Amino acid sequence: MPRKYLTIIISIAVAQLASAQQPPQVKLNVLNVCAPSAEEQQEITSALQRIPREPSFTQDFEIDRGRSLLDQGADLLKLGQNAQMSSSDLGSSDWVRVRREFPAPVTFATVQYSFSKDSQSLVETLVFRIRDPKDLLLVAIEDSASAVTTPANMLTTDTPATRIKLERFGKSSIVLARCPGTEGGPPPDQSAYEPLFRSASAIAADYRDLLEVRRTVPEELARLGRMTKRSPVLKPVAPEKKPQ
Repeated sequence: MPRKYLTIIISIAVAQLASAQQPPQVKLNVLNVCAPSAEEQQEITSALQRIPREPSFTQDFEIDRGRSLLDQGADLLKLGQNAQMSSSDLGSSDWVRVRREFPAPVTFATVQYSFSKDSQSLVETLVFRIRDPKDLLLVAIEDSASAVTTPANMLTTDTPATRIKLERFGKSSIVLARCPGTEGGPPPDQSAYEPLFRSASAIAADYRDLLEVRRTVPEELARLGRMTKRSPVLKPVAPEKKPQ
C-alpha cells in the first residue's frame, strides 16, 4: 500500500478515535419565567385567546379523587420496622380532578381541572390539551393559596393566576410566573405582564363555574375524608431475616 494512502487511513482513524472519546454535548434550556421575551408573550397571548370562553361539552366526563403519600419510603425507614402509623403521619396530598371534552372541531380536545391540598398549600391547575398538536401541545393555568384557609373558602373566591405554561412540540416550554423577591429584596417589576395574568385569571374563573368545581371539589374531599377514617392503620412490612 502506498505510504500516502496509509497516512490518510491513520489520520481518519485517529480523528474517529478522538471524536469517540469526547463527552456527549448536553444542551440546557433556561426558562426566564419572570420576564419572558416579547415573542414569548405574544405566544402566550395567542394561546389564551384560543381557549373557548363559552364552550359546550360532550357527554363524556370524569370526576376522580385520591390521596398520594409524600416520601413514603424515607419516612418508613426513619420510623423503624415495628412502627405503626396512619397515612396522615407520612405527609400526604389530597386531590380531586374533573375532566370534560370539547366537541370537534374545537381546537382543544379536553380541559382538566385539578385541586390538590397538603399541609402547606392549596393548588388549582387548569389544563387545556390541543386536539391536533403541531406546535402547541397544551396550555396550563395555575394558582395557589396557603393551607391556612379551607378548600371551600378558597373556592368561594376567584384566586388570581400565578403561573401560565405553554408546552410545545419539539421546543422548550414557555412559562410566565409570579416571582417573589430574592434574599429579602422586593419582587421584580412584572407590571408589563399584568394583562396576561388578568386574562388567565378570567379564564380560570369562567371554568370554575363551567366545571362546577366550587360544589364538586368540597363534596369529593369530604368523601375522601370519610374513606380515610375507615382505612386500616398502615404497618410497615419488616424485611425477611437472612439465615445465619
